Amino acid sequence: MSRKNKDRLKSSSPPVPATMQQHEAPGLSYVVPTEFVELPSRGKHYPEDHSLCNKEVVEIRHMTAKDEDILTSRSLLKKGLAIDRLIQSVLVEKSFDVDSLLVGDKNAILIQTRIHAYGAEYETKVLCPSCSTPGSNNFNLMEVELNHGDDWGELNVSGPTEHGTYSVGLPKSGLAVEVRLLTGRDEKNVMKIIENRRKHNLMETPVTTQMKQFVVSVGGHTDRAQLNNFIENMPTLDAQYLRVAYNRIVPNIDMTLPYSCAECGTESRLEVPFTADFFWPNR
Repeated sequence: MSRKNKDRLKSSSPPVPATMQQHEAPGLSYVVPTEFVELPSRGKHYPEDHSLCNKEVVEIRHMTAKDEDILTSRSLLKKGLAIDRLIQSVLVEKSFDVDSLLVGDKNAILIQTRIHAYGAEYETKVLCPSCSTPGSNNFNLMEVELNHGDDWGELNVSGPTEHGTYSVGLPKSGLAVEVRLLTGRDEKNVMKIIENRRKHNLMETPVTTQMKQFVVSVGGHTDRAQLNNFIENMPTLDAQYLRVAYNRIVPNIDMTLPYSCAECGTESRLEVPFTADFFWPNR
């Protein structure tokens, strides 16, 4: 039986003390604070030769003016590399590539970096899910929660296997689907495929494109052509079940926060959008 295990982004346990990185110049010295970020994965899903294997935290330093140069670099923004370069810059441990980070761990680092740089208050434009009225909302990023990926409830999920994969039993077809956790590199591949289809005026396929990235086998079959065909023709009930199960398996940050619409008065929870305001707040 799985168990619910969600924590605030800042753990309720005693905080790991920040350290300082000292920089010296003739007649001038200063220190750059560093912090430890709790990883949603707890390092459990990395290969043994990865620096984060079985590590529950990663050390990052606070953003500096030089890091803001990265965020405002037109060439990096145009290539879609600014955020990854920023994360690579603030990581104290430089022995691994940002692309090798699990998506949830990358998100945790990104959020903490933003909090240390600009504060936890994040004001951005949203659409009310009830009346579709546009407006702005202040989100407190300190209220987002860690999901360690072990809350499966009554879902037909088992794992992890020795390869770090999970098995999801589909309700309609009865087939067992083996899935893996996506990394930042996989996430980029999904975006590239979608963008390429957009450039060629083809229908965008975000749902099936992502599933093709994380599905390893179906009913024991691993041939990629057969898997892609099954994914594209999967019964809707099975497809929805698989996506729900996968989102529960993946260690990540739960970005749904309280929202109240000033127009219709609806109170709900809204997924915090990543907009230009996230790292480029109006100041």
